[in-house]
Amino acid sequence: MSNLTYISPSFIVSNIKDSVSFYVNQLGFEVRYLGPENDPFFAIVGRDDVSIMLKAIAEDIKPVPNHTRHEWARWDAYISVAEPDVLFEEYNSAGVTFHQPLRDDGDGLRGFEVADADGYVLFFGRPKA
Repeated sequence: MSNLTYISPSFIVSNIKDSVSFYVNQLGFEVRYLGPENDPFFAIVGRDDVSIMLKAIAEDIKPVPNHTRHEWARWDAYISVAEPDVLFEEYNSAGVTFHQPLRDDGDGLRGFEVADADGYVLFFGRPKA
């Protein structure tokens, strides 16, 4: 029996306020933590059972999304979605810009991609039924 329940990726970001704003205002996430209070540089944002940690390290430490390192590294996070078509319509109606629109891909998955404020690519989807 497995005790593992979830994983939370941790992204180095350029600007914590811009990153948090993207996840909250574009993707409907909530702020679960933002600190320290006087000069925040770390946040946890989430929606349902998904959490993403965001951290602004220093001005000279830049984000390095996977796809910038190699074309085969398409995503920085795979977010399992029961109904990707429904979530795609929610995001589309809200004016979210897609890195890749909803489709069935060559890997047997149905979903779509969104790039965040720092270029990290999130795949929202599931295996094709």
